[in-house]
Amino acid sequence: MPIVDQINRDLTEAMKAKEAERLSAIRMIKTALKLRETDLPGEVDDAEAMKVLNTLLKQRRDAAEQFRAGNREELAQKEEREALIIQSYLPASASDEEISRAVDESLAEVAASSMKDMGAVMKAVRARLEGKTIDGKALSDLVKAKLGTQ
Repeated sequence: MPIVDQINRDLTEAMKAKEAERLSAIRMIKTALKLRETDLPGEVDDAEAMKVLNTLLKQRRDAAEQFRAGNREELAQKEEREALIIQSYLPASASDEEISRAVDESLAEVAASSMKDMGAVMKAVRARLEGKTIDGKALSDLVKAKLGTQ
């Protein structure tokens, strides 16, 4: 089932079950997808929906981090709960082992020797892990660490 259809179905279920927090998060997702649809000539397909969901997920994680820095733990937890709902629509995350292996293979493939090659390595890693959810910040930190040791 396409992601957009799944979200519409879950929206109805959340309304019927009177799950206010889940309903709010799903409405936010639906709004972001509709906004993206206005930028595209056709409908939002699964690949485009995943990009939107990844953006929303990153925003929630960043917001939670900022709320924690401001000693607003209750708001940080709310953002994290929304992130979990968003994540439920994304494919499984790549494991640390898979990411590490992909980084090592990409470093060899690109023949990276310095931080100047970071962009090429990141692009190669993302291509290898296509279809899996990847935390961009963690990936970036890992690539930086591996390039720093070379």
